[in-house]
Amino acid sequence: MTTPLLSRVAGNLYWAARYLERAEDTSRLVRAFTEVIVDLPVTSETSWEPLLAMVGDLSLIGTGLDETGIISRLLVDAGSTGSVVSSVAAARENLRTTREVMPREAWETVNDLYLYTVGDSAAAVRRPARTRFCQRVVHDVQHLDGILTSSWSRDAAYEVWRLGEAIERTDMTTRVIGVRAVALMGHHAAGDHADVQWMGLLRALSALQMYRRAVHQPVEAGPVLLFLLGHRPFPRSIAHCVGRVREAVERLPHGELILPSVEALEAIAGEVQRDIAAAGEAELDGYGLDAAMDRLQVGLIAVDEAVNRTLFGWVS
Repeated sequence: MTTPLLSRVAGNLYWAARYLERAEDTSRLVRAFTEVIVDLPVTSETSWEPLLAMVGDLSLIGTGLDETGIISRLLVDAGSTGSVVSSVAAARENLRTTREVMPREAWETVNDLYLYTVGDSAAAVRRPARTRFCQRVVHDVQHLDGILTSSWSRDAAYEVWRLGEAIERTDMTTRVIGVRAVALMGHHAAGDHADVQWMGLLRALSALQMYRRAVHQPVEAGPVLLFLLGHRPFPRSIAHCVGRVREAVERLPHGELILPSVEALEAIAGEVQRDIAAAGEAELDGYGLDAAMDRLQVGLIAVDEAVNRTLFGWVS
């Protein structure tokens, strides 16, 4: 007989998973974007503002923030709910009252990460320290994932966690693809070190090595997009993440009430993948792809609303 899961506990686990995935993804994105900027020639026109768009922080775009201001906002600004420091703090607070349902080592890992991000926030913005800061966040969240995978019973609490993680990961993948699509597929992209920038996009999702193993083609728009959208064996592809959402929902109480929104999201993802597969490299349209990612975002919002309306109100 399984132990009942209170809706309050389920909600805290769901959002803790989302916050930690957000912290890891933002750290990975900042690290990869910094590497791309360093790799580009000094004569290249560069802007750090795409980072704001990729994490959904649109209010500061066009305000003239420089590299330091933008990186500070994304990594250590305690007043920004989407910063790494704020995300880790929010995850810790959500888990503080739910420690009894997950392995003890998991709480200790999150608490240690919180202490690190708060203690090292002052120096994290400078480039050398920034890389170390981002690597530590990514490492600790991956370490946490290993603890949960090997030590947590496959019960409702575990599935709620995986659901939140998969939804947040899908959200970040769609944002990264959508924002970079316009920049990399514009009329200037072919002569603006596009290969370096497409590799940077893959690195932002820890996908470069797996892309090279699975896709025996140059790093260019069509193959990269098809890999990130539809290569289900890769755990950060949209196809894999949406599949993870379905699997978690199907194992949860009252999951059948959430499935219609998941199926709608799966249909959108399939349509986008088919459209890209049917288009030649020259026919790919960055603005059209950005619009397709917006459709996926709407689908994700519908799934999140169904989860909050159904699961957290009914699990007891």
